[in-house]
This record gives sequence, structure tokens and C-alpha cells, in this order.
Amino acid sequence: MEIKEKKPSGQAWANFKQFMWNPRTREFMGRTGSSWALILLFYLVFYAFLTALFSLTMWVMLQTIDEYTPQYTDRLSNPGLMIRPKTDSLDIVYNKSDSSSWNASVSALNEFLSSYNDSLQVGNNVPCNLITGYNTQHDSGDVRNYPKTACQFNRSTFGSCSGDDDPTFGYSEGRPCVLIKMNRVINFKPEPLFTNQTYVTVNCSAPKSADGLNATYFPSSSKADENTYGIISLKYFPYYGKKAQTNYTQPIVAIQFNNLTVNTDYNIKCAIYAKNIAFETRDSFAGRVSFRLRVNQ
Repeated sequence: MEIKEKKPSGQAWANFKQFMWNPRTREFMGRTGSSWALILLFYLVFYAFLTALFSLTMWVMLQTIDEYTPQYTDRLSNPGLMIRPKTDSLDIVYNKSDSSSWNASVSALNEFLSSYNDSLQVGNNVPCNLITGYNTQHDSGDVRNYPKTACQFNRSTFGSCSGDDDPTFGYSEGRPCVLIKMNRVINFKPEPLFTNQTYVTVNCSAPKSADGLNATYFPSSSKADENTYGIISLKYFPYYGKKAQTNYTQPIVAIQFNNLTVNTDYNIKCAIYAKNIAFETRDSFAGRVSFRLRVNQ
């Protein structure tokens, strides 16, 4: 067995210093100045090329992107529905005699509707009386029409569900209000079922309820229709995106459920009806939403 002789510490230190700088060959860390210069020049050119290639790639990509409208989106073209107040399980269950059980829902509705206050709508958006229905805003050739205007959607439109006359939104009386919100889809235009309509309709039902569902919708097409369906006017479409339409207010329908039987579950299904909104089996929120409503004594 060969035994390696351990070098003295002084010799090891001398070898290390010679590696760092050899005055005889004028080498630094085993390389001459010209060798180090060639290596540095190579990496300088190499990383400069990578930087230029990355910059060119980003520039080309940016030429294909519209800063106002995304070219690709993972959202479905078929809009979905959601409710407010929003709960994790889509269950609205409370005790009408216990304010602590519905205070959170009332606060959530007030917060959501704050942007619909009439004073804010008058200051931020424009009153629309559109004969054609849609609030289409075309660009002028190469000059983009940005920012685009949005139609007013006043909180007072929601009647007894506005929170003005009844700050509890009916929860204290066992007549709760629920808001139906349609998700935003850029450039989407819902098509009414009938050609003479300037709106699409929203309706809710409780198929398994023995006594049916008594509800009032805001807004509705007329006083006679407010117990049948709610409407979403075409003047709130199309939506051009958050940056292009900064003050856009999402159209919603408020529903007040009347004469609910206490301590009874209501499995409610709400849907929006339009020619180009389909109910997909693989997506239970496409054009519709289901939730459970229960008012305890």
C-alpha cells in the first residue's frame, strides 16, 4: 500500500500563491492576460447576442399585442352567472330574528352596490337611450376611441333591493334580496330571443318547491313583468375591457324573494336567456347559477 507524503503547509501556500500569480510566466490563475482577454471577449459577445435576441423576440411579440384587448384569453365565450352576496358553498342560510346571522350579507350587498350609487354614476358614466340597443363604439380609422364611455346603471333601479328604503335588503323581514351578476366577456353581445327586444331576460325558479317561487325582479321590462323576469339591457354591451372602458359598471338583476316558507330549503336555479348563451352540461355556471336559500324562524 502506497502512502502519500503530506506536503508541508509552507509549500502548499507557496504553490497556491504561484497559481494565483506566476511572475515567471506572468500567468494569473493559470492563464495569461491575452488568454483572459479572449475569454472575457467571448462571453461579452455571447451574452450581448442573447440579450439582443431576447429583446428582438420581445419586440416582435409586442407588435402583435393590443394593449387594450387581450389576443388570447382562457375565459369561455359563454358567460357565466354568479350571485351576491357571495358564499363559498352558494348557500344563503340565516335566521331572520338574529341580525348577526345576516349582517355580513347586508354589508356585502352594500359594498358591492356602492359603485352603483346614483351620484357616482352621474359623474362617471353617461345616460344612454340607444335605439339600436348595443353601445357599440367604433374606432376612427387608426385613431382609437379610448377611453370608451359606459352607460349609467343607477342603484335606484333596484327598487326595494337598492338598500335605500330598506337598509337590510329585506333580510330582517324574511324577504331577502339576491343579486344575479353576469361575468364580463370582452366584445360579447348577447342576442335577445325576439328581434324586437332590446334586452335579454333573467328568470329564477325552484323546481322542487311545492309552493313555487314568488319573486320580484329589478329591473324589469314593465310593472306587469316584474314578477316574471328581470332584464339586462343591451346598452351595457359590448364590454371593451378594463383599460379601454375604465368606468364600466357590470349589469346585474336584483331579485327579492317573497313569501318564503320559514325553515324550508329552496334550491333555486337562475338563468339568462339569449340566443347565443348555451347551458353547458360540463359547466354548471355557463349562463346559469344554482344556490340554496333558507330562512329560519
